[in-house]
Amino acid sequence: MQELTRLIKEDMKPALGVTEPGAIAFAVARAREHTEGEVRQVRVALNSGMYKNAFTCGLPNSGHFGNLYAAALGAVAADASLGLQSLEHITEEDDAHAAKLVEEGRVEVVLDHIGSEITIDASVTAGQDQCTVHIRGGHTDITCIEKNGAVIFSAGEKAAEGHESGPEMPTIHTYTLHEILDYVKTVQEGEISFIRDAFTMNMDLLEEGIQSPKTKIVHQLLKENESRIISDDARKTAQLLCNGAIEARVLGLARPAMSITGSGAHGIIASMPLFAFYEVNYEVVDDDILLRATALSYLITMYIKEYSGKLSAFCGCGIAAGTGMACGLAYMRNASQEQITMVIQNMASGLTGMICDGGSQGCAMKGIVAVDAAFRAVDMAMEHVCIDNIHGINGKTPEDTMRNMGRIASPGMVETEKTIVEIMEHK
Repeated sequence: MQELTRLIKEDMKPALGVTEPGAIAFAVARAREHTEGEVRQVRVALNSGMYKNAFTCGLPNSGHFGNLYAAALGAVAADASLGLQSLEHITEEDDAHAAKLVEEGRVEVVLDHIGSEITIDASVTAGQDQCTVHIRGGHTDITCIEKNGAVIFSAGEKAAEGHESGPEMPTIHTYTLHEILDYVKTVQEGEISFIRDAFTMNMDLLEEGIQSPKTKIVHQLLKENESRIISDDARKTAQLLCNGAIEARVLGLARPAMSITGSGAHGIIASMPLFAFYEVNYEVVDDDILLRATALSYLITMYIKEYSGKLSAFCGCGIAAGTGMACGLAYMRNASQEQITMVIQNMASGLTGMICDGGSQGCAMKGIVAVDAAFRAVDMAMEHVCIDNIHGINGKTPEDTMRNMGRIASPGMVETEKTIVEIMEHK
């Protein structure tokens, strides 16, 4: 298996509901496993990205929203063995029990600091026990577990030593766009066939959204697409498949999304418009091209996200995944490397700066903007029209441009993140 295939395969993961509430529930559930007796107190401290993203989003199998209830459900009934799908088996009784914990003031979720890198410190006090789970870097990456003042698990000295010597260059950043495109064009189809799972999973989520009385945006997008899942209009079909699935996800409907870079919405945007284009143009675009275009989309998304951080003040769904998806669309239209570079420059000039104000139905609106921008950016690039690299944040190379896009988020938008959280807390 080639290294870039491995990166994609390891990064693609099913996620039920918005990733951040799932991670909160997972962390609390893992801490709860090490305690006995009735839950007396739950306390979770989060970085700003985690805190913001879970602030108002829906929870799977629950009638509630947000951080507090995610933490409460983690203490009551979440299954940590399921990772980001830890809320899959929540019952109405569990939901009521969790609500009671919140009402009684036994659950606290606090903002620990402003920052784009994931941090979760989840503590559960039950009976005579107290356990804290520490997560750093990834949504389920536990670095330490403490029980009653003693460390019972540690990720080890190697991780600590690596931190002291500074972060290593992410593997994706050792590749150029030329090398990524060469991989996409030459990798054996069978090696990337697992990508098909993303289309199946995200289409099931879309269907759940169409059938749900909770959704609104998906019904409008379906109406605009002639009340058809797949119409003759690639852009309208892409809007429906992409943003209908995103709406279902942020409302917490009980179907997983296939995530990329730790985000279900990123995974949906990076894949579903490409699947839509394939479905509408199946006579000229075959399954092999779809898989390769999606691999390109995922890798460009990862490239930008490694600069911006997992969670930040800018909308990585629209900006990073949107740019990846736009490159995939261009590939499906037989674009050259020069034209794909133009696509990146057009997206950088158009979307960079779109804010992230947490997981909510607003994600679907941002997704609608991203899909429109991607189709337009590709249309222009195919005619050799782009924003030249002397302008704005565009760099001399596509790698420079993608790095600059990420830098706008981190460190560029740290104060913006703080303001967004303050607005959300004081509404």
